[in-house]
Amino acid sequence: MAEVDTRPEEPVSAVIEQAQVGEDATDAQTQELALTTTNTEVVAPTEKKVKKIIRRKKRPARPQIDPALVKSEPPPQTGTTFNIWYNKWSGGDREDKYLSQTHAKGRCNIALDTGYTRADGVAGSFFCLFFARGVCPKGQDCEYLHRLPTIHDIFNPNVDCFGRDKFSDYRDDMGGVGSFSRQNRTIYIGRIHVTEDIEEIVARHFAEWGQIERVRVLNTRVWNSALIHRLQANAQFAKEAMAHQSLDHNEIINVRWATVDPNPMAQKREARRIEEQAAEAIRRALPAEYVAEIEGKDPEARKRRRIESSYGLEGYEAPDEVHFARGKNAVNPRGREGYELEDQQLLMLEAGEAGGWGQEQENEAQPQEQQQSSGGILSGSTLAALQAARVAVAEKPKAPVSAGPLVAYGSDDDSD
Repeated sequence: MAEVDTRPEEPVSAVIEQAQVGEDATDAQTQELALTTTNTEVVAPTEKKVKKIIRRKKRPARPQIDPALVKSEPPPQTGTTFNIWYNKWSGGDREDKYLSQTHAKGRCNIALDTGYTRADGVAGSFFCLFFARGVCPKGQDCEYLHRLPTIHDIFNPNVDCFGRDKFSDYRDDMGGVGSFSRQNRTIYIGRIHVTEDIEEIVARHFAEWGQIERVRVLNTRVWNSALIHRLQANAQFAKEAMAHQSLDHNEIINVRWATVDPNPMAQKREARRIEEQAAEAIRRALPAEYVAEIEGKDPEARKRRRIESSYGLEGYEAPDEVHFARGKNAVNPRGREGYELEDQQLLMLEAGEAGGWGQEQENEAQPQEQQQSSGGILSGSTLAALQAARVAVAEKPKAPVSAGPLVAYGSDDDSD
């Protein structure tokens, strides 16, 4: 008979476990190979992205008109007397009817005409009046600025942005340079062509010369408008730039200074604007941390203020009048800084004066004790009192004997 293999059969579970162990070993080897493969790779260094800032050079100001067309003509007569020093007429404060009906020779285009001139390198330069009117022939060789005024352009209140002297009062027609008695940012526009969207037209044309705060249409006998600029320099520039110009139609507008608005709401707005302007100037002068602490915008400063103003009392927070008080009696220790030193100096001075007075008393008492100890008819205290009461009597000077004038004396006596 043939031999038969009688080895016991392995259970199925054991075979599956072996297969799983083999697969696990294969996976582990594969992972090791993968790890070794990735570790051998060299990572390329990342390039830093450099952001290039391209600064465009300012363009030079272009001539607004051809210099060959400029002619030196005498100004039209608008007064009774011609002033040779200022090259203009004086004595007439009324608006000239001929000029009011003649269109301006040019108009400034800020987008195209703005550029640098020689005045950009000189601090405190004024703006070009002819540039505002659109008739400057010099371009980049001009000695005045060819751009719009900004918040950083600050001038003396006695002159306008063009360097012209102001006067104590306005002219009768509210034209000209203006007055230095008040800060006027409102200009009056008259002779506007009547349309339904007057306010939009006025705002669109005058927004080119600076930020506008408010536009008001006045419907009286004719259609007029009052326009308020944010800066006074922009109002001065706009008045000269839009004088005798046209809006969307062929009208010739009349631009002049506006009078004081009698509306109480307008006066309150102006007072509030002045207060806000002063507050903004104070904010710029003070440190940012101090301003944030006062206005309560910094949360850390608010917590620190709550802790410092409690002064060890739970739930107490001192008001601003107490916390920020300064003086030798201030509750806040920071408020007493500098004043304690003055008190100490005063105490030292008082102590020094008291010490010197006591030393003088001791020096006076020593000779008195010596006199008392020496013995005599009068005691030492009596002698001290006599010395204190002694008055030095000065001898009266003798009156000089006048010899009299040396004159000749004559007599009728024969013996002379």
